[in-house]
Amino acid sequence: MPAGDLVEWLDEHGGPGFVWYVKRLSGNDTLANASHQAGPYIPRDFLFRIFPALARQEVKNPDIRFNLYVDSHADHRDVRAIWYNNRFHGNPKGGRNETRLTGFGGGASALLDPESTGALTVFAFSIVNPPETADCHVWVCRHETEEDLVEDRVGPVEPGKWLLWPPAQSSLFPGVASSLVRTSCWLTDDEIPAAWRLKFPSGAEIIRKAVELRDDSSLDPDRRLMRRRECEFEIFRSVEQAIEMPHITAGFADIDSFIARAQTILQRRKARSGHSLELHAREIFIEERLIEGTHFAYQPVSEGGKTPDFLFPSVAAYRDSTFPSDRLRMLAVKTTCRDRWRQILNEADRIPAKHLLTLQEGVSEAQFAEMAQAGVQLVVPAGLSDKFPKAVQPHLQTLESFIGDVRLLPIV
Repeated sequence: MPAGDLVEWLDEHGGPGFVWYVKRLSGNDTLANASHQAGPYIPRDFLFRIFPALARQEVKNPDIRFNLYVDSHADHRDVRAIWYNNRFHGNPKGGRNETRLTGFGGGASALLDPESTGALTVFAFSIVNPPETADCHVWVCRHETEEDLVEDRVGPVEPGKWLLWPPAQSSLFPGVASSLVRTSCWLTDDEIPAAWRLKFPSGAEIIRKAVELRDDSSLDPDRRLMRRRECEFEIFRSVEQAIEMPHITAGFADIDSFIARAQTILQRRKARSGHSLELHAREIFIEERLIEGTHFAYQPVSEGGKTPDFLFPSVAAYRDSTFPSDRLRMLAVKTTCRDRWRQILNEADRIPAKHLLTLQEGVSEAQFAEMAQAGVQLVVPAGLSDKFPKAVQPHLQTLESFIGDVRLLPIV
């Protein structure tokens, strides 16, 4: 289907009769991990609001069937929403207490296809009154262009995160907080610097604040990265709310003014999502006593205007034809890599093996094999490795391990 079909789908299912649950499919959602739990995870409280008959604690593993249409792949299923509630039926400590969707027919469904791991996916649930049962229309993005169209509407959606859309519908689900919002690093009004209210802070400024609130210097680089990134996003959201809410509550003179403001907010979010991870990595390299300009270069020009995110040990070493190529390293940084990994293949001609730091929660074995054949080595924070297929996990490199390797490189 052309991209125009997605635009029409978003318009058709984006009205007041629908609420969207938007996420990137993880390896535990699809069959990439060969998990017995395969099937999209959807928060329990959200499904209880959509399907009130599911919220029956007195019944062991209550379920309900409903129509689900994967419109992106012309697929219709009579699927099952189930609450695994063993915790309340004889297993109070080790029992499950989560909801999932099942009954998709295995890998024939785009939602369970291992190749869909990492795909941005929109679940559009209809809003109905009991005893009527809601149905669900789904779009599994098939490539980067479709993901961009969705994120132009809702803002960036990162691995391990989810959101409800439109925000106005969230009021219908008072017990359900988007996973994009936490409180531990949320800045109160009096904690926000006055200069930030006049000009939105840069990514580097927000990350410096995150480092201040989450020093975490005693933690390994992998855990430090994940904790700080969570903190940084909370800071971003708190500043965004402090700056934008006065404009929103004041109202807009016309539609064009409203659209312009909304576009500013969305573009700022996308810019933050695109550069945040690399700025965190740079900060951690420095904390790990790697000297910028001596042990690594950030966004250097390799050749022909190409700008890899990081070169090791230096630009001077890279441009020195006598310096051994096997002692050079390149690290690309991409929050998601499902389609974007190919973009790094030509970023540093002298370095055949490309390292790629990502937060994506899994890839299929077939896609991993394709990456490996192209010379791409995935660098994945330790806490995310179990999201990948068991056959892939031994071939992943942690950030801590990568830093240990580049420490051993000779310098010019």
